[in-house]
Amino acid sequence: MFNQLGLIGCGLMGGSFALALKRAGLVKRVVGYSKSPSTTEKAKKLGVIDTIAESALLAVSGSDIVLLAVPVAATEATFKAIRHLVEPGMLLMDVGSTKRDVVDAARRVLKERVVSFVPAHPIAGKEVAGVGHADATLYNGRQVILTPISQTPMELVQKATDVWSAIGSQVLRMTPENHDAAFAAVSHLPHLLAFAYFSSVAGQPAGKDFLSLAGPGFRDFTRIAASDPTVWRDILLSNREELLKQSQRFRHSLDAMEHVLTSANGEALEDLIRASSDARSAWQMNAVKPPSKG
Repeated sequence: MFNQLGLIGCGLMGGSFALALKRAGLVKRVVGYSKSPSTTEKAKKLGVIDTIAESALLAVSGSDIVLLAVPVAATEATFKAIRHLVEPGMLLMDVGSTKRDVVDAARRVLKERVVSFVPAHPIAGKEVAGVGHADATLYNGRQVILTPISQTPMELVQKATDVWSAIGSQVLRMTPENHDAAFAAVSHLPHLLAFAYFSSVAGQPAGKDFLSLAGPGFRDFTRIAASDPTVWRDILLSNREELLKQSQRFRHSLDAMEHVLTSANGEALEDLIRASSDARSAWQMNAVKPPSKG
């Protein structure tokens, strides 16, 4: 049981974390701060937070667990705003989709206080943003990646593991470098492709007519193109080195398919499709069983 959660960023991710901790009986009080006063007012009205903090620093004051749920580009500035009240034994986490840049910022800004920081990336979310969509079950049955650094005490890593596990998540550990390489492939590149592909269809002279004929396959394929532009601008830029590597790999595969199409080589095209189809059929997304009750 934590006495106080200091929540910096009262949107979908932060709000869902606060509600999940409340639902699990893990926290007595939630103090929240967001740059927008209307957001914190709404968060309090919805019962996501109990008290509004006038600054990020005041949200940290008196808290024994702190969650930074801000855009990755705002992480360093947030560390600067709160560093003087980051104390030993406090559990400080983030929910950023990239980790090397976050860890580098933490080392630069927090210095010796970085021992309180356990970087985290919950693999959860929605296409809609805002505290009005916060959901106590958002992290239930989802993976959470922790990327602790060498200075992180193991007891604090275990505390972070216990918190996420208690709200129904499966916790994995990776290095920040391996995390960013992996998620460039399975998350960041798919978003980049979805943005580019939808724009290429919608931007054609007959784009509206084409879209009026689109069915469930097109809807499912382009779903993530509706994701928050500001959030994804920051994610794609912060992980651009690994993302560009994956983009080149994709380009190589696309070139191979275009080559056999150009040459009208049906057999080679079928081989390429079959290899992908078989691999996709054999793949299963990791499912997490919710914790048993009672």
